[in-house]
Amino acid sequence: MLITDTSKCWFVLDHFKSSISMALVKAADPQTSSSNASRYCCYHVFLSFRGPDTRKTFTDHLYTALVNEGFRTFRDDDEVERGEGIKPELQKAIKHSRTSVIVFSKDYASSRWCLDELVMILERKRRTSDDHVVLPVFYDVDPSHVRKQTGSLAKAFARHQKTQQLQKVKAWREALAEVADLAGMVLQNQAHGYESKFIKKIVKVIGDKLSRTPLSVAPNLVGMHSKVERINFWLQRRSTDVGILVIYGMGGMGKTTIAKTVYNSNFRIFEGSSFLENIKEVSQQPNGLVQIQTQLLSDILNGRKMKISNVSEGLIKIEDAMSSKRVLLVLDDVDHMDQLDAVFQMKDRFYPGSKIIITTRCARLLKAHQVTEVYAVETLTQKESLELFSWHAFGQDHPVEDYVEYSKKLVDHCEGLPLALKVLGSSLLGESICLWKSALEKLEAIPNGEIINKLRVSYDSLQDDHDRNLFLHIACFFIGKDKDYIVNILDGCDFYTLVGIQNLIDRCLVIIDGWDKVQMHNLIRGMGREIVRLESKEPWKRSRVWHHKDSFKILTEKNGTETIEGLVLDMHMCPTNSPLNSNEKVLETNSFSRMHELKLLHLSHVKLDGCYAEFCTGLRWLCWLEFPLDSIPTDFPVGSLIVLEMQYSGLRQIYKGTKCLQSLKILDLSHSHSLTETIDFSYCPNLETLVLVDCTSLIYVHGSIGNLERLMYLNMKDCKSLRMLPKNICMLKSLETFIISGCSNLNELSIEMLRNMDSLKVLKTDGIPISELWLKRSSSILGSLPCSLVELSLWGCNLSDDTFPIDFSNLSSLQRLNLGNNPIGSLPNCIKGLTRLGALLLNECTSLKSLLGLPKLNYLDITNCISLEKITYQSSSSRESSAGFGCNYNLVEWEYRYKLQPIGSVDVEMINLLGLCNLLESMEPIRMDSRYNSSLKDNQIPVQVRLSLSLSLSYDHRKELTNIASSIAYI
Repeated sequence: MLITDTSKCWFVLDHFKSSISMALVKAADPQTSSSNASRYCCYHVFLSFRGPDTRKTFTDHLYTALVNEGFRTFRDDDEVERGEGIKPELQKAIKHSRTSVIVFSKDYASSRWCLDELVMILERKRRTSDDHVVLPVFYDVDPSHVRKQTGSLAKAFARHQKTQQLQKVKAWREALAEVADLAGMVLQNQAHGYESKFIKKIVKVIGDKLSRTPLSVAPNLVGMHSKVERINFWLQRRSTDVGILVIYGMGGMGKTTIAKTVYNSNFRIFEGSSFLENIKEVSQQPNGLVQIQTQLLSDILNGRKMKISNVSEGLIKIEDAMSSKRVLLVLDDVDHMDQLDAVFQMKDRFYPGSKIIITTRCARLLKAHQVTEVYAVETLTQKESLELFSWHAFGQDHPVEDYVEYSKKLVDHCEGLPLALKVLGSSLLGESICLWKSALEKLEAIPNGEIINKLRVSYDSLQDDHDRNLFLHIACFFIGKDKDYIVNILDGCDFYTLVGIQNLIDRCLVIIDGWDKVQMHNLIRGMGREIVRLESKEPWKRSRVWHHKDSFKILTEKNGTETIEGLVLDMHMCPTNSPLNSNEKVLETNSFSRMHELKLLHLSHVKLDGCYAEFCTGLRWLCWLEFPLDSIPTDFPVGSLIVLEMQYSGLRQIYKGTKCLQSLKILDLSHSHSLTETIDFSYCPNLETLVLVDCTSLIYVHGSIGNLERLMYLNMKDCKSLRMLPKNICMLKSLETFIISGCSNLNELSIEMLRNMDSLKVLKTDGIPISELWLKRSSSILGSLPCSLVELSLWGCNLSDDTFPIDFSNLSSLQRLNLGNNPIGSLPNCIKGLTRLGALLLNECTSLKSLLGLPKLNYLDITNCISLEKITYQSSSSRESSAGFGCNYNLVEWEYRYKLQPIGSVDVEMINLLGLCNLLESMEPIRMDSRYNSSLKDNQIPVQVRLSLSLSLSYDHRKELTNIASSIAYI
């Protein structure tokens, strides 16, 4: 479409009448790192002073005192040989000194040499992230005169202004102001003018500073910058509160490295500091807690040793030492409250402003009542992982060209765990492609031992075999499964699953994701499976068999043992080069006869031949994908089953005759396309979950379903042959989720059936033509839904504007409503009163033209609402926090976001102000091809320009905006 009429070109404005805002932000991510200069220091102290003022008096006495205490001290008249350039030597001396003492005298600022030294010293301090200590000594000048350049400094700068470049003078002034704000020493304040006492104090302070050295931290701290910055911000807030921050995460995440980096950046701003490393390991040694207390006191008291007889005595001495100075304390790898109690019991005993950082894998410590901040360490991104791996494998920030593919595979294996990236990268440094390939193949079968040993610490720290066995079951069989699903199964295996899972969470071994699924890091899973693998060289003597090749061998050779508690076999995953065609192989039922302890069995595409009378009589969980028979054999032992899953089965009926499944809680027969009827549910009275998704031949649901008092979840999605449901289904008083979406042939669904489900929280009827099913009663039906509903989905139910009731007052608890793909033209009035509604989905409503008076939402979906023109809200606070949109070609006004209007109607003065006076001419020849959207007849759409501008734009910003306008992005 050729734009020739400027009135058809739309200009997008945000709150045009009130203000136009634009943010032009350029973000940088400087990777600050601590210099190693302090490790190669030639001098302990660099003395900066003005010679004529104090060379033969105060500075000489100070120099002598420092040397006598054993400090290597630089001063220019002793160390710089004649004939050598002064400035290069000074630079070298400053660079290789750990501290700088600046003696401010009355005429210090009159010396250009002294001022240049000062600038160099502060640059050294900034470059090394505070590793270099600067101590200002105000000998016979007031700190405020130095800060503001008044008094004798004013006269000196008056001369400098006449003889020096303005930029240099400015740098000197800034340096003086900066150094005056550092913690310094004033002769009149600290020694009442007695120089000898003052010098002793200076020497003591230098000794204290030098005794507190930075910790060794590995180079290439990829991905650590943002993590360290956040904690630095917390530490550097000017607060008198005693704060406790916990750095929490699984082993190998870099918690200690983060803590060390933070410590190095901040310990000098505290009067005392201590980094206690490996507390868990030390505390397990004889008298370990007393060792920890002794080290802490030595650090805080600058090396002074104190004898401690027991933990109680040590605690008293620690509280006494901590109460008199502001300290930074880092407790690394804490895993028990006893270790914390040995260091402090009440944080209020610490001096105001003191800070405590704890690193731990134990989530239970996060619940300690004194903790004020928690920082959960996350894994590295894919980009960060590849960079860190490359530093260790290639000595650079990216892989060598021929190794890119294998590098990415190894990085994927590590799943962002820094420890694994470092270990694997270092182990492959300088090796050939062939060795890399072999190493990768080995990792898929056997995890790296060094990584496993590090991760196993959390497993070994579990309090008993109950939690260890629970972890191994999850690692081998249940990753990604719903938590309640796992609880149902493992509670039936004599586990106390809920408390056990919480203990695993506390040790960073598992997490519960946003969908209530139990998840585990890939390397933690590998650690668990490696523990099982090491139980025996022979797979049949191990407690769990998850490797398909091992399972296949055990069943074909019939050498299973009573040691096996769980087994997984997918015939499609067996080796294709097996002498037997595994896809066609029929195994025998007696292959399981010796597995008396087998409780967990997962089979896929497996065919068994033989009698089932002695087949796994103790099974609690049977998941058999593509079960081949048309009914479960009558001799099949199902009495102990808690979960029975037979998706994609060949079942026509579940079993012939009667079978008592007293323990059964979950029955899933999804995608069993031949299934025509359900069982008599009176034989499984404890059923809680029934899933019959896509059972396309199902025509009969047994009337006993209404007697299932514990049934909470019923899903019959896409049972397209189902024409009616038992009337007594309304008796399911415990039912919380009811899904009949896609049951398009239902010809009866009584209002009473829904109204009487008092516990119903989720109802999904997608694809059922409600207006046809209930004819003219649709509005009364929708108005009589149970008040307990939290989620309602009516997607594609052929609902028009007159289908909805006047109000939804009965749905006061509704939080999520899906009305997508319905022929509605405007927002139904009944929705405006849903005060708890958080998500409204209207995608694919192609007839929808307006949404006026939307209530407050968290999420709005208007994707493919191609006729939508206008959106407004009940109030400014009602605007949703996020939205899904696209293909909204006619949307010209979205309140609080933008309003489209012809560019010709925009105020000319505003156009000129924004530097867009040539916009009309520049847009005239623009075409836009919409070849990917077939809904437009001419296959072309008008260009839209969306800008967000500020009334206070500078000239440079207006210039940049004009450049942007000249290369308009097409929407």
